[in-house]
Amino acid sequence: MGLPEPPSLGASALPAGTFADQVVIVTGGGTGLGKAMAVEFARLGARIAIVSRKEEHRAAGVAAIESVGAKAIGVGCDIRQPDQISEAFDVVERELGAADVLVNNAAGNFPVPAEDMSPNAWRTVVDIVLNGTFYCSREFGRRHLSAATPGNIINIGAAYAWTGGPGFAHSAAGKAGVKNLTETLAVEWAPYGIRVNALVPGLFPHEDEVQAIRSVPERRKNDGARSPALRVGHPHELGWAATFLASPFASYITGHTLVVDGANWQRRSMLMPEFVPIREQLGKGPFGSD
Repeated sequence: MGLPEPPSLGASALPAGTFADQVVIVTGGGTGLGKAMAVEFARLGARIAIVSRKEEHRAAGVAAIESVGAKAIGVGCDIRQPDQISEAFDVVERELGAADVLVNNAAGNFPVPAEDMSPNAWRTVVDIVLNGTFYCSREFGRRHLSAATPGNIINIGAAYAWTGGPGFAHSAAGKAGVKNLTETLAVEWAPYGIRVNALVPGLFPHEDEVQAIRSVPERRKNDGARSPALRVGHPHELGWAATFLASPFASYITGHTLVVDGANWQRRSMLMPEFVPIREQLGKGPFGSD
C-alpha cells in the first residue's frame, strides 16, 4: 500500500496570504524543484525573484509564477560570484522590495568516480553547492542585520551529507558543508530574528532533470519501489515543506534539516545486497582504460 498520495496540486495547509507582501528569492528557481517551491510561495501571496544564470530558466520560472497569478522577476546571477549576488539583491530590492525569504536551491551535480574527477569538476560543484549557498546567505544576512529585520533562509541539502555519496564525492562533500552551515548560521543569527533551516528532498522525478542525472543506471525504473513509501514524491510536496519552514507557524524551528523522502535514506536491509563498485555501476572499465 505504501504512504497515501498527497492532496492535489494547488492545495495548501497554510492560510491564504501567509506570504502576502513578502519577497522570496529562489536561486535556481526556474526549473525542477526550485520552480515547484517558488510556485508554492507564490500561491500564498509572495512576490518571487527567480535567480539563475540562464535566461531560458529565468523565463520559465517567471512564467510558472505568473500562471498562478503572482508577480515575479528573473534576475541573472552566477552565485559563485559574490559581486553578482550583491547586484542581484539590489535588483530584487528595487523591483520587488527587500527579500524576506531566501531559498538556496541552485546546485550542480553529475556522477563520476572520484579518481576520474578533474580539479575543475570538483571546484565547480563545490563552488556552486557550498560557496554559493554561503555567499547568498551572507548577503541576505548582512542586509537583515543592517536593517534589524527578521528573515528566513532555506538551504537545500542531500541525504548523502550524512552517509557519503559514492559517485558524487563533490556534491556529497558540498552538501555536508551546507548541513553544517545551516546549523552554524542558525545559532549565530537567531538572536537577530533570522532563521536558517534545510530541506533534503528524496526521489522527486521531474521534467527538468539534467541528462547527467537521467543517465544514472536504473534511473526512473521502478523508482517508487526503491522507497519504503512505495511511491516517489511530487514536487509540490517539497514546496509545501518549504513554505511551512519559512512560515510563522515554524517560528521556533531553526537549525533543523527536514528530510522529505518517505524514510528512504534510513532504509536498511537485514543482509546488504552484493557490493558493486561505483565504476561498474556507471558502466566504466578499470581506471585508465577509458
